[in-house]
Amino acid sequence: MTRDPFGTLRKALWIGGAPWTGKSTVARLLAERHGLTAYHHDDRARPGSPLPDDLPAGDQLAALMAEFGRRFDRALDDLRALTSPRPVVAEGRGLRPELVAPLVDSPGRMVVLVPTELFRQHQLRHRPEAPAIPQQRTRLTRDRMLAAQAVRAARDLGIRVIEIDGRLGPAGVTDVVAEHFHAYLDG
Repeated sequence: MTRDPFGTLRKALWIGGAPWTGKSTVARLLAERHGLTAYHHDDRARPGSPLPDDLPAGDQLAALMAEFGRRFDRALDDLRALTSPRPVVAEGRGLRPELVAPLVDSPGRMVVLVPTELFRQHQLRHRPEAPAIPQQRTRLTRDRMLAAQAVRAARDLGIRVIEIDGRLGPAGVTDVVAEHFHAYLDG
């Protein structure tokens, strides 16, 4: 077990998954509703230059997975240093099931949010930060591969996968996640 002087890692709730599924919003709403401390793991704030858009999606995925492992160690350092009297809800696409599972006493302490293909297409058409046309294919392929890998790992580890299809707004998705975490909230 990883050194955890304040028990932060042991008591944390984890939200991982694919881009554009509302992980940050759900964590913030969950924290507001249940008096938690929200931790945002921004794996994009990595040193060095961003991945080239012309790099094949499989190569981008491999590079991202390696980077997620390195960044996860830094996230653990951040979380271990938290001295909040409140439990923590940690979110980010780099919080991968295979990285989190060894730290928790139950797979119920994590959920993985992934978009359905229809929701992904909707997001692509309507989000202002959606990739420009030349980069779309590679990024979409990489993001699909990233989501599929997270789903496989989560299912192998007994971690719940929640598909985001756009029918529920942020509050509704937060309700679903809160119900999943009910044993660890408010008590």
